[in-house]
Amino acid sequence: MKEEQVILVNENNEQIGTMAKMEAHEKAVLHRAFSVFITNDNGEIMLQQRAASKYHSPLLWTNTCCSHQRVGESNIEAGKRRLQEEMGFVSELKELFSFIYKAPFDNGLTEHELDHVMIGSFSAEPKINPDEVEAWKWMSPEAIKEDIASNSQEYTAWFKIIFDKFYEHLFNMPAK
Repeated sequence: MKEEQVILVNENNEQIGTMAKMEAHEKAVLHRAFSVFITNDNGEIMLQQRAASKYHSPLLWTNTCCSHQRVGESNIEAGKRRLQEEMGFVSELKELFSFIYKAPFDNGLTEHELDHVMIGSFSAEPKINPDEVEAWKWMSPEAIKEDIASNSQEYTAWFKIIFDKFYEHLFNMPAK
């Protein structure tokens, strides 16, 4: 099986090539990614605990799902695909914002991503893929913020970065 490819981009999100996912993480090359936040009717966010078998950040808590777009796939299509693969359901998604971050890991790999952050809603129980997800839970944004402050080591590096931006976006949005 051919290794998954990531889309290499410049800081303007213009595609400049593709690279094997592991190689991109070893070389810390900027590539396109996405992060999905699913909320329920109570305004809580669905978090997932990464599977123990993941090659980095195993058993850490993170947003509902995240991954990499495939060539020719829109951000929304990629988000829906991965949500189904990891959490076992599909939701309508809306892109909120994108930004670049860099997060090195203890194992020598680095996430250097232009991340497209999306939101959707779902209020039932997911059918998690045990190869991807160990557990899941609902938490309020305020509870997540407090828990990250006191238990930072239990969350993925990228989630701590993304959650701050997501939280700001949620609570600093202009009234409609």
